[in-house]
Amino acid sequence: MAAFSCGVILLYRVGVIPPLYGLIAAILLLIPVSWVTPRRISRETLSILLFGIVGLGWATGFASDRLTQQLPQQWEGQTLMVSGYLCDIPSPGNYQSIRFSLCVTAWPEVPEHEVQAGPLPDKLRLAWYGEQATLGLPHRVRATVVLKRPHGSLNPQGFRYESWLFRAGYRATGTVRGIEPETRVPCGLRCRYHRWRNLWASALHQQLSSTRHYGLAEALLMGHRGWIEPSQWAVFKDTGTIHLVAISGLHLGLIAFGVGAVVRRFLLILPPSLATPGRLGLVTACLVLTVCLGYALLAGFTVPTRRALLMVAVACWVMVRARQSSPWDGWLLALCLVLLLDPFAPLDQGFWLSFGAVAVLILVFSRWLGRCHWGVALLLAQAAVFVGLWPILAGLGQPQVTMGALANLIAIPWVSLVVMPVLLLGGILLVVIPGSEGVVGWAYDLVLEALWQVLSWLAAWSVPLPAGNLVVPLTLAAVVLTAILIPVRHARLLAAVVCGVWLVRSLAEPGATASGNDVVARPEVWIWDVGQGLSVLVRHQDQVLVYDTGPSSPGGYSAVESVLLPNYAALGVRYLDALVLSHGDSDHSGGLGTLLAAVPVGLMVSGEPERIRQQLVVDNVPPVLDCGAVDGRRVGEVLVAAWQYSEDARADGNERSCVVSLRFGGIELILPGDIPASVERAYLADHGPLTSTYRVVVVPHHGSRTSSGEDWVAALVPDVAIVSAGYRHRFGHPHPDVSERYQRAGGWLVNTAESGAIHLRFFSDGVAISRARENPPFWIEAAPQRFAIH
Repeated sequence: MAAFSCGVILLYRVGVIPPLYGLIAAILLLIPVSWVTPRRISRETLSILLFGIVGLGWATGFASDRLTQQLPQQWEGQTLMVSGYLCDIPSPGNYQSIRFSLCVTAWPEVPEHEVQAGPLPDKLRLAWYGEQATLGLPHRVRATVVLKRPHGSLNPQGFRYESWLFRAGYRATGTVRGIEPETRVPCGLRCRYHRWRNLWASALHQQLSSTRHYGLAEALLMGHRGWIEPSQWAVFKDTGTIHLVAISGLHLGLIAFGVGAVVRRFLLILPPSLATPGRLGLVTACLVLTVCLGYALLAGFTVPTRRALLMVAVACWVMVRARQSSPWDGWLLALCLVLLLDPFAPLDQGFWLSFGAVAVLILVFSRWLGRCHWGVALLLAQAAVFVGLWPILAGLGQPQVTMGALANLIAIPWVSLVVMPVLLLGGILLVVIPGSEGVVGWAYDLVLEALWQVLSWLAAWSVPLPAGNLVVPLTLAAVVLTAILIPVRHARLLAAVVCGVWLVRSLAEPGATASGNDVVARPEVWIWDVGQGLSVLVRHQDQVLVYDTGPSSPGGYSAVESVLLPNYAALGVRYLDALVLSHGDSDHSGGLGTLLAAVPVGLMVSGEPERIRQQLVVDNVPPVLDCGAVDGRRVGEVLVAAWQYSEDARADGNERSCVVSLRFGGIELILPGDIPASVERAYLADHGPLTSTYRVVVVPHHGSRTSSGEDWVAALVPDVAIVSAGYRHRFGHPHPDVSERYQRAGGWLVNTAESGAIHLRFFSDGVAISRARENPPFWIEAAPQRFAIH
């Protein structure tokens, strides 16, 4: 089992699909060899290798099959007709949109030979914009859509939407142009299940949508998190309690424990001849699994729900066996079954965290179970999970938070013993007693408000722990777990003192200064892949300049939180010597408050300082100065020059963009913001002949046709022109005329939408350029080959 599991995981660690026929040949060769090998050790080694290859082949087969489902490239951006049924609960999205999943059953109006040419996507992620968009979608529909292949921003760290799409089985995304009921869509068992669940969700929303904590209640009852607000997500993240609103082992474990206790108590009333230990265990296990399966179906049968259900099934199997066995056997069996039934599981962070948490608890309580008070056991569990999961979180690029252990110490018992029983009992009352929604809603708000007040208070004091790299989390995990396990007097107290001293010292250090940044020997520039927006990081030695912060949206997305902060942490950037905001548009200054709250800033300037000041709602931030305040500064040995066409507040925001040029030897990088062609001409007139020997230009205004005029391109003749734009965005950047203009100039044109984050390293004789999509894992689209690295 262990070898098979390692084989499945190996595929997603390596990120390259091996030839399936080669794996099959290796399996067919190893089977007879392992049988005829005389030595036991050799046979065991070959068996491990064999099952490892079987696991690798199993995962490869499923991954290859999913990759074959592909939207033809010529269909991207075209208006298409699809028929199918809703396969999740519609939820509100950004910009007053409705987002939902569509399981496709047919592609009307597409020629039959094109449909048969290759497997087409059978699951779409769609957004419906406009006044007609409504949550009351018919279950079976015929929709007019505009689709594109799965695509998302790609940076060294941070959330990867493309990986999430592949893992969830979405092989195309798009927008809805029109939708209507279609009763001719065949509705099998899966379709009927989704219709049943959507009806339950709709009924719950009609009855309880007026309650304050409806979003949390629906998430805990039905596993649908579409009504949780961005501010609530922030609190869960800051307290390390996001797992509470994902139907997982905690929730199904509580259901299993409650049902098991009730059933056993009832069966013990029966005569001993009927309630034999064997029958008692078998009946209890069957009823527990039945109830857990029903709850898992109500919760959408999502990935964490299925994983938790399998763990409950394994626990029931161990109980029915009625003999002593190692808890590690059950853990390994659950791991193998999860990977067997869901070979894409290693792409889930929840997979690593759930099995990691269970492994830590087994490690601790296999020694301490029954030997300590329940209160001490709870403290030990939280301490062990807190430090035990920290290395896993660090490996996944996620921070651990100071209040995580305390928040979970309070929240888990409250949710388990109070919230979930109230929610489940309330759900039953809503079904059997019409008109009870008032009392049920009041009870829901009562128990959830108490939880929310505590989490909100803890979130206000919580900060990410300064791990830096894996060394600190691994060391602390080893110290604490060893102290819990070894029978040495006062070992746990000593470990707690050591960790406490480290934590206090780390958090009590004064705010970071320039010397707190990691040192780099050569100047380097990162143009992050933030979608339709711009954010650039420039650093040399221990000094850092950031130009723009990327986009944010009303729905809660922020490039600062999703892209910038995780990558700053990975690069060792803890202090910004200068923050330049070209102008006040949301695609250039989004998430500013979040950035200022997380990273100290020495100097902040903008082309529209008064507009930026209006956006700031946080205290203790540096003043926002005019663009010229950064002129003449240095980032290490990189000279910064700033220029602005107009400081008149009545001027257009794009015209007021703060243009920054950076020079290192004969290399020049120009960051022009969103200046239009008229301002480009003014810039060229003020700067005269340009003397740099190698020039990199970030294309103005993302490649809009109102910028990058003939004069601008002809005067600069950039060696590399970089477009920061969204993939197939509705604005259509870069405009074809602009792309052609730069290509005629003879330089390289590269787009973050196609290449991901772009990394520049300055040398005395040129620039080394690398892109995030050069060698991506197999499930992420690679960058086009037309761009060569200088």
